[in-house]
Amino acid sequence: MSRADIHSHMARLEVLTSMLKSDDFLTAGSLAGELGISLRTLHRDLNILRERGLPIDADRGRGGGIRLHRTWGTGRLQLSDPEAVDLLISLAIADKMNSPLFMASLKTVRRKLMASFPANQKYKIDTLRERILIGGSASPFILSSFDLPSAPAIRELNRAFLFKQSLEIKYQDGEGQLTRRRIEPHYLYLNYPVWYVLAYDDLRSDYRTFRCDRLVQAEVSESNFKLLSFDRFRHMVEPDDVMLV
Repeated sequence: MSRADIHSHMARLEVLTSMLKSDDFLTAGSLAGELGISLRTLHRDLNILRERGLPIDADRGRGGGIRLHRTWGTGRLQLSDPEAVDLLISLAIADKMNSPLFMASLKTVRRKLMASFPANQKYKIDTLRERILIGGSASPFILSSFDLPSAPAIRELNRAFLFKQSLEIKYQDGEGQLTRRRIEPHYLYLNYPVWYVLAYDDLRSDYRTFRCDRLVQAEVSESNFKLLSFDRFRHMVEPDDVMLV
């Protein structure tokens, strides 16, 4: 089989997989017709997908349907590390709201989600979760000066936080003064909807808290830092605020 034929076959398998993942009722004839292949070739492709771990059920008979097994679902969900952390943060925020409606199963959902990750990804996610704190809601005074953060600056902050790299920032304080600093973003802290960075600040040679919505500019540097114990930052948060769990 030529390289072009191999590429075409792989592309067809991807299309077939996406069709099976839809909720449409599919027959062998309709699949083969839409893909432009014979029934024999279709069944050969289906066997390849089964060997790859896709649980495909097929009903016997001329009008029988082809579908993924009913147990296929979120257990097969593949998330990147940042996507998984974003989802867990969302669950933790919702849990912190203590809403009596629609949120009774959040802890169960979170446990099942963590159980679905492979061991190597679970370790990475656990490490990140230990660096994120969820607090209560911001005070009216804080909200009065809150604005949406700069998207480019937040993207750079996320990179620096995930990979433990120093961050060059231009920061505007509460008085409107701009300073340039080099910080190490060790922990993130949420007083909804305001995010803070708990960081080591080279300019002050001390530990400081920075509001994310006051980051005017940010750029990741090439230097990495060693994560410091949270004990050095504990005084910056409320006693009842918790790590993301």
